Amino acid sequence: MTKYKVLILTGSQSDLEELRPAAELMKQFGISHQLVVSSAHRNPDRTRKLAKDAEKNGVKVIIAAAGMAAHLAGVVASMTTLPVIGVPMGKSFFKGTDAFVATLQMPAGTPVATMSVGSHGAKNAAILAAQILALSDNEVRMKVKKFKTYLSKK
Repeated sequence: MTKYKVLILTGSQSDLEELRPAAELMKQFGISHQLVVSSAHRNPDRTRKLAKDAEKNGVKVIIAAAGMAAHLAGVVASMTTLPVIGVPMGKSFFKGTDAFVATLQMPAGTPVATMSVGSHGAKNAAILAAQILALSDNEVRMKVKKFKTYLSKK
């Protein structure tokens, strides 16, 4: 299996479109990544394996996106010591408020950095993942600095 630094998980195929900007930013920063659909509810065994094997597969940061009950980020965070960034998805009746609250309210000892709902949150998750990796990777650090400069001029 190819080693990758960021694992982007989503609980549903329907969320892939909102996560594509995160994957595009990973490419822009030169960060290897994998985008996988695996639900904490519908695929618990697969999700557990992905979380437990992430570190040995070269993952440094996990982005977990889910809607409605949005347990994916918390479940993954409970099984790894890697940083987990949660992205609530907004396709529910409550427009993502339910997913935001579910992702935000983790018990002590199960931290999840929670982004905003939807594609903006996905983009911010990718930027935060890059900033985490930039702490130990000068090439990524320079790309993030260049990106931030671009944003300030935009």
